[in-house]
Amino acid sequence: MNIDVTKLDTVCDAAQPWQLGSQEGATPIMQGIIELHNDICHFLFLILGFVSRMLVRALWLFPFPRGLPNKWIVHGTTLELLRTILPSIIPMFIAIPSFALLYSLDEIVDPILTIKAIGHQWYRTYEYSDCFDGTDKALTFDSYPIPESDPAMGQSRILEVDNRVVLPAKTHIRILVTAADVPHSWAVPSSGLKCDAVPGRLNQLSTFILRGGVYYGQCSELCGTNHASIVVEAVDRNAFCSWVSNTTYG
Repeated sequence: MNIDVTKLDTVCDAAQPWQLGSQEGATPIMQGIIELHNDICHFLFLILGFVSRMLVRALWLFPFPRGLPNKWIVHGTTLELLRTILPSIIPMFIAIPSFALLYSLDEIVDPILTIKAIGHQWYRTYEYSDCFDGTDKALTFDSYPIPESDPAMGQSRILEVDNRVVLPAKTHIRILVTAADVPHSWAVPSSGLKCDAVPGRLNQLSTFILRGGVYYGQCSELCGTNHASIVVEAVDRNAFCSWVSNTTYG
């Protein structure tokens, strides 16, 4: 069922050993999350440097018991105003892009393709609601994790599955998430996607994958000993149509 990954632009978007930071963003949402994180880190470093300098200067200039502390610091109206106003302005610079990102996460653009991800212990079922055969039967298949002791050459240990979720790149896609037994989740870090899968409840995600690649994720809930792995394979639209036509309907 899997497409030849040698033809993809990026063959493995998984976490690397000793990696610091997030995986490279594959969707506009994930790129926005990374940019917001970097912007907040700038504020944090500025605050850390400013507060550290104040503490060092206070310890250096006013050691006990060298007389009384400076009245400009202890009873300084100007300093009181600065340390009250500045901390209230900084959260505004953080909150405005945060709200924009949160609203974009909830926005569902008119999708071209809709798939349904159903969590089971310990595998997943995927249903392509817009792909039908001659009998109006939707494309459906199960995706089981590859055992840790049985990975093929080039496969990522613990992360790989037998049937990947193949999606077209540069296409608005809606993902419906639910569970059949216990609470699960559907999370792909490099795509900025994470959604709870609750039995009897239907949640939805929207994504737009910018480039071809293989993106790995896992269940983020304590649903059992073996968390079901998630592998999304993004290809161009022609390759996706070819995969749909050559896939056996469940």
